[in-house]
Amino acid sequence: MNNFETFIESTGISFFYFKLLLGFFFSFLITYLAIPTIIKISRRKNLMDEPGARSSHLRKIPNLGGIAIFFSLGVCAPIFAYELFDRYKFLFASFIILFFVGVMDDIMVLRAYKKLLAQILVSALLVIGSDVRIRSLFGLFGVYEINYYVSILFSILTFIILINAFNLIDGIDGLAGSYSVVTSALFGVSFFRLGNHNDPLVILCAIIIAASLGFLIYNLSNKRSSKIFMGDTGSMILGFLLAFTGISFIEIFIAKRDDVFYHLQSAPVIAVAILILPIIDTLTVIITRIYHKKSILSPDKNHIHHKLLNLGLTHKRSTAYIIAYFLLIVTVAYFLRHFDINLLLVFIMILGFLGAYLPILLLKFKKD
Repeated sequence: MNNFETFIESTGISFFYFKLLLGFFFSFLITYLAIPTIIKISRRKNLMDEPGARSSHLRKIPNLGGIAIFFSLGVCAPIFAYELFDRYKFLFASFIILFFVGVMDDIMVLRAYKKLLAQILVSALLVIGSDVRIRSLFGLFGVYEINYYVSILFSILTFIILINAFNLIDGIDGLAGSYSVVTSALFGVSFFRLGNHNDPLVILCAIIIAASLGFLIYNLSNKRSSKIFMGDTGSMILGFLLAFTGISFIEIFIAKRDDVFYHLQSAPVIAVAILILPIIDTLTVIITRIYHKKSILSPDKNHIHHKLLNLGLTHKRSTAYIIAYFLLIVTVAYFLRHFDINLLLVFIMILGFLGAYLPILLLKFKKD
């Protein structure tokens, strides 16, 4: 315990709560104060998101909100959750690479293979360099401990899928930001309950929540002059961090430390339930494109949020309904967490697909 930590503890204040509250406060403040300047520069330099075939907006909107999110995370996480950067040596380097590639894509529009190469690089840095990987499936599909090399490939693939899946849900106002808030809160509470050694992860989740809230104030604004999108910069960084926290959540139960009060056999499925929205949305889009004999990489408007917009819902109502249904799935998974792991996964996926296809059925019923 250093002198400053000793001083804080001597005042009767927990050093953990001190870091948690300050990290949250400064993360929110940095994002909130940075965005107006980013909007001003974006308009002056015409760095705007142009409405396209997949766009749900009709006007040009600044799309560099991810810079503020990165700035907030890049400053607050190394200060208030510094233990993570000691534990995972390549975490900050991954941050920087994703930030650079994201900004380049938001300004110049990079080719897909260049973004993919960057995603493979950062995923490999964390999985191989920092040993952040899925080591066991806890009996899911009959698989327990995973071979080291298979674990590396599977973990890298998981990072890449979740980074891109999160990017795909960023299609309407508030959805990606709100999902980041709720998901980080769920993981943060879980980390808090599972032992003091997870305190840096709790603080990281709080910092992500605060940065996302600071962004949402502008993203959900009704004033065109204040509106901004997070762009690929924000979606890639947040998708990467959600994958990181998801794998870290599973890892806690593999380690079986003495201060973890119980072992959750269904941990991988609980992680899937918390990350269900981008997973189901991506799978639904791929299935739809295959059914219509289109390339799985071709852009379209078959995402869950597009279907809700087709029903006549506003962006905010669509976001609210999606988040509410997502929370329902997580609640069901929590109460059934001691069920057979394979049956629980099937049930959670059925609920996910039901939520994805329900808007289509409602639209057909509405037309009839």
